[in-house]
Amino acid sequence: MEFTIHLQVLGIVLVTGIVMGAVANKTNFCTMGAVSDWVNMGDTGRLRAWLLAIAVAVLGVTLLEASGKATIGTGTFPPYRTPNLAWLRYVLGGLMFGVGMTLASGCGNKTLVRIGGGNLKSLVVLAIASAFAYAMLWTNFYDTLFGSMMSATTINLAAAGKASQALGDLTGVGNLAFGTALAVALIGFAFSSSDFRGNSDHILGGVVIGVAVIVGWYVTGGTMGAAWKEFADFADVKPLRVETQSFTFMSPMGDLARYVMNPVDTSLINFGIVALVGVIFGSLLYSLVSRSFRIEWFVNAGDFLNHAVGAVLMGIGGVLSMGCTIGQGITGVSTLALGSVLTLIAIVAGSAAMMKYQYWRMMQEA
Repeated sequence: MEFTIHLQVLGIVLVTGIVMGAVANKTNFCTMGAVSDWVNMGDTGRLRAWLLAIAVAVLGVTLLEASGKATIGTGTFPPYRTPNLAWLRYVLGGLMFGVGMTLASGCGNKTLVRIGGGNLKSLVVLAIASAFAYAMLWTNFYDTLFGSMMSATTINLAAAGKASQALGDLTGVGNLAFGTALAVALIGFAFSSSDFRGNSDHILGGVVIGVAVIVGWYVTGGTMGAAWKEFADFADVKPLRVETQSFTFMSPMGDLARYVMNPVDTSLINFGIVALVGVIFGSLLYSLVSRSFRIEWFVNAGDFLNHAVGAVLMGIGGVLSMGCTIGQGITGVSTLALGSVLTLIAIVAGSAAMMKYQYWRMMQEA
C-alpha cells in the first residue's frame, strides 16, 4: 500500500497521541482534577500544569504564524476564529460540559487515559458520549434543540470591521504581541510557585500537552498540510475532515461512532479518530509498563447513573461549545479565540459548581 501524504499525517497524529496519552497517564494531567484540587483543597499544582500547557500552545502557534510556518486563519476545524461569535453556544455548552465531566469523573482526554488504564466505567462514558456527539454532528438533533436559539444570539463581528474573533485582532494589538504577552504571563504564573517548580511531573505534563497541540497545528497548517489538502481534493474518495486542526476529542467521538456504524469506509478515519485511539494506546502502554493497569467497574447503580448523565452532558455540551478542555481549553485558546476563552471559563465554572453541589449533598446525607 502506498504511504500517501494522508497516511503520513495520520501516522504523525497517532505517534503524537500515543506520547500524549502516556505522559497524561504518568503525570496525572487532568483538567477536572485540576479544578477539584483547586476548589476542594486549594492546591494549584495541576491547575498550573494546565495553564503551562496553554502557554506553550499559545506561544507555539503565535511563533508558527509569525514565522509563516503555519497558517491558522478562520478556516479551521472547529472554526475557532470565525467572526461569528456564538457566545451563548460557548457558554451553555461549556457549562454543560463542565458539569458532565465532573459527574463522569473526567474530561474527554481523561476519559481516554482512564480507558487505557483499565477503567471500564470510562469505556461506558466514551460509548454514551460518542452516541450523543454523533447525534449533535450527524443528525438534526442540534438544529432541533439549539439551532434557532444559537443563530439568534450570534454576533457578527465582521459587521463591526473585525476579521476574526482572535483577541489580537479584537484589541488591535495584533496576535503576535497579544499571544507572546499572554504566554509569558501564564508561564510566569505557573512557575511562581516553588511547589510547582519542584514537581517534574506537572512541568512534563504541561509542556508535552502544549507541544502536542503545536504539532497538530504545524502538520495541518503548514506545507505538509497544504499537500495533504491537495491530495484530498484529487482523491477518488475524499477523506473526512482534511482541514487545518489540532487535538480535540468530543467531535472525534461523534466521528468514531459514525465510523463504527460503517467500518468498511476507511475514508471516515480522520485526524480526530486517530488522535483518540493514540491517546488510549499511549495510556495503555504506560499502564502496562508501570504495572498500574487496573480493571475498574461501577460500585453501584448511583455510580453508573452519575457517569451516564455526565457522558450525555459531555457529548452534547462538548459539541455545542465546539470543544472540550483540550479542544477549546488548550487548542482553541492557542488561537487566541474569544469563544475558546468563554468556553474555558464556562467549563471551569460548571465543574466547580457541580463539585460544590456534590459536597453540599454529601453534608446533607452525613
